Amino acid sequence: MSVWDSLVGQKPVIDMLSAVAQGDASQITQSWLICGPAGSGRSNMARAFAAALESPDHGMGDEPTRVTRQVLAGTHPDVTVLATNKVTIGIDEVRDIIATSEQMPATAPWRIIIIEDVDRMLERTTNVLLKEIEEPAEHCIWLLCAPSAQDVLPTIRSRTRIVNLAVPSNQAVAEFLMQHVPDVEPKTAQRAARLAEGHIGVAKLYATDERVMSDRDELVVGVLNLTRASDAVLLAGSLIDNAKAQAEADASSIAAGQEAEFRRVNGLTPDERIPPKLRGAFNQIAKKDDMKRLATRRTRDVLDRALNSIASIYRDVAVLQNNAEDSVGLINLENRSSITELSVRLTRADAVARLDEVARARKRLSGNVNPLLLFEALFCALIPA
Repeated sequence: MSVWDSLVGQKPVIDMLSAVAQGDASQITQSWLICGPAGSGRSNMARAFAAALESPDHGMGDEPTRVTRQVLAGTHPDVTVLATNKVTIGIDEVRDIIATSEQMPATAPWRIIIIEDVDRMLERTTNVLLKEIEEPAEHCIWLLCAPSAQDVLPTIRSRTRIVNLAVPSNQAVAEFLMQHVPDVEPKTAQRAARLAEGHIGVAKLYATDERVMSDRDELVVGVLNLTRASDAVLLAGSLIDNAKAQAEADASSIAAGQEAEFRRVNGLTPDERIPPKLRGAFNQIAKKDDMKRLATRRTRDVLDRALNSIASIYRDVAVLQNNAEDSVGLINLENRSSITELSVRLTRADAVARLDEVARARKRLSGNVNPLLLFEALFCALIPA
């Protein structure tokens, strides 16, 4: 089993990175920027590359080595991952990771630092990182991840080797789901892959969570049935409520996982009271402010996914208007008759204008705006004349 087997639809990149890992260590690039749209697997690619660099068999053995298993599980002492459930990565977190990068590796050839979502850094935080990316410590490799090179400051971009991932095909994602998701039916896997539009994480979510799939179906039907402002207001309210419910459930699940891990590490049973000497450490992992920020981040993720679903409607409208269904297919096949009707009511310019409205809403969502007002305004703009 290769370290690369869990990655979907990325053979050219895998071949290149595998060759690098097996090549001359003295010639390796030490600062990388791995780019790919949401769900393409850029963080998983970074971890696989790290495992190939650290493992004696470079990740190509029949069975994963102990080093490979540690890197992929996030427990290897020489591979550090900076990820965040907050909206932005803090400057103190970056300073801490820089201090780690300057340490010699304990057991492996390299000290490897992976930063997920480097695009979530503010400019002043990125500037703190810049010198380390330009002149890494002798035994350190930086693997930065972002949606695209354009999402990263030019000063960082120009000092890294850029790797661009592809959007996996629907068939590749469906096959991945059938191999890695227990008891998933082929029909469910294919539908989840189609609706996820190449996003592996979202495809897994659709395949395993009926509520998330149902919320998406209701949103698409709601947009297709918009006829007046009151419809827009009601649909926006329903969307925000669903997003908050999903976000709170995710945050609670993550918090429960953190508590369970804390208890396991400290030898405590699930029902055992936290001893006074551990109370301070336990409170650090259960801060209310952190949970609030996590819920905010999760809510934005759900709303961003909703924007993708809305955009897919007008993408399908444009496909029908341009007689391109045979070549590119429809995303929302279950709603084909309603989308066909909408494609007749709207002009091509109308469809493009609505896609622009969704893009503007996405940009505003990334700022400090009221989500309810944002979606009320968006849905009003989508009502056919």
